[in-house]
Amino acid sequence: MNHKVPLDTRNEIKFIASSQDYHYLLKWIRLHPAGFYTVYPDRKVNNIYFDSHEYTAYADNLTGVSFRTKVRYRWYGPSLTPAAGALEIKCKRNLFVWKHIFQASKAPYCPLANWAKVRQLLNSQLPFEAKKWLEENPLPVLINRYNRKYFLSQDGKVRVTIDNKLAFFDQRFRPTPNIKHSANNPDFFVVEFKFDRNDRELASQYIQTIPIRISKSSKYCNGLRFLSGN
Repeated sequence: MNHKVPLDTRNEIKFIASSQDYHYLLKWIRLHPAGFYTVYPDRKVNNIYFDSHEYTAYADNLTGVSFRTKVRYRWYGPSLTPAAGALEIKCKRNLFVWKHIFQASKAPYCPLANWAKVRQLLNSQLPFEAKKWLEENPLPVLINRYNRKYFLSQDGKVRVTIDNKLAFFDQRFRPTPNIKHSANNPDFFVVEFKFDRNDRELASQYIQTIPIRISKSSKYCNGLRFLSGN
């Protein structure tokens, strides 16, 4: 895949905070002079994160490699078993973020399916380029899910998502999807500001009064550390 930064990339700035500050942060957003409003109904987000056997995506994030990728399968709704959704390749080079998205119109799952069957059902719906990503990242590491709220500034230039009630399900060393035994729920939520690369100065103005500190907040990496007890 071409690693050149596309012209339509966006910037992302993430914050992580204790769950006890959740309603305080919501109030800050709703009273913000930028006029943030709910732009999309709340929904449940579910992800399967895939990695190489060497955990390359995890290691690259920890060491801060300038170009890094994450491979995940995402679907929406209450089902914890994989439903129709999309394989997403999330790319990041320095401050710039973009995605390659490959739709899967059918659920890559059937009753009692093991991970080999899940990958087979998913692969059957993907183009060659997407299959290569799964070949290079064959290891299902974790499933996570959370509730997401969506806000947009009145000028339409800055989008905010808030993810809370995060849950993580360890998939390492398991032949079948683990959707029953989650780790103890983490006591934090994630706020993310997303904006066009040309609107960074404006977004910085909107963010400067946020009552929580900026932090590294990869849900995949945080989730894996959480499951590992680190």
